[in-house]
Amino acid sequence: MSWLAVVFSFVACWLTLSWLLRRNRLPMDHPNERSLHATPTPRVGGLGIMAGVLAAALWLGDTALLPVTLGAFALAAVSVLDDVRGLPVRVRFLAHFVAAGGCLLALGLTGWALLAGMLAVVWVTNLYNFMDGSDGLAGGMAAIGFSALGLAAWLGDAPGLAAFCAAIAAAALAFLRFNFPPARVFMGDAGSIPLGFMAASLGILGALRHVWPWLFPLLVFSPFIVDASVTLARRGLRGERIWEAHRSHYYQRAVLLGASHRQIALAAYALMLAMAALAFVLLFLPQTLAWLLILSAATYLLIFLAIDLRWHRPRNEA
Repeated sequence: MSWLAVVFSFVACWLTLSWLLRRNRLPMDHPNERSLHATPTPRVGGLGIMAGVLAAALWLGDTALLPVTLGAFALAAVSVLDDVRGLPVRVRFLAHFVAAGGCLLALGLTGWALLAGMLAVVWVTNLYNFMDGSDGLAGGMAAIGFSALGLAAWLGDAPGLAAFCAAIAAAALAFLRFNFPPARVFMGDAGSIPLGFMAASLGILGALRHVWPWLFPLLVFSPFIVDASVTLARRGLRGERIWEAHRSHYYQRAVLLGASHRQIALAAYALMLAMAALAFVLLFLPQTLAWLLILSAATYLLIFLAIDLRWHRPRNEA
């Protein structure tokens, strides 16, 4: 019966977004010199996703998942407030650290493990937000990534965790109905921030329960972790403010070089599926770890080199 949570999550997200898009006054994302879209678009997709997550959480009633659920909804509320009134960067980051610390304390982490876990959760939370910049990208990565976590949890005899991860994937899939290019609605921070938080915290939860090895969720979600981390590192080395909006991510460069949002989304899905496949190889054949890391690193290096070479052929950077 726990798998009904997946159905409820999909339906709740779909109905919420269908209702919202019939409203006349919605928060809009207006194009600017740092965005990739050309027309104002509602940014309420995250509300639909979180409605789906809420429906699943209420149906499952799994207290072990409560710290993750509460942290995700607290961050969604902060993000909505930021959209409505605007919050300083330091306030948003403080909220991220408080949510991460509270969640991981409840999961049993202490000392240096708690500090390292907080940094990891806040990092991934913000990286996911940075990757929400092209139609269908963040939603598709959520659908594939959380599906992989759900399948691994099911194989690891953790049915509650499996159903919750699958429900998140179902909500993301319903959101994609409205976000796949050309997008009718954007996810916004109210969706991308909680999704990044749940990707990190559920990854840690599964590792603590010995459902999967630590590297499993890192491999699954590596497409956005690697792109965003490398981009931010390069911006930091150039002395730029890494928290400011920009168009330096590799997926953004690919769009600026002429790829369509649909092409970028489909390419990202293929990469996500490939990395999820490598993660499952690690799950069943842990002795192949070194080769899997080499293969994944080589894949990203080739992708980044190809985009960099094309980018500098002529220089198109804004």
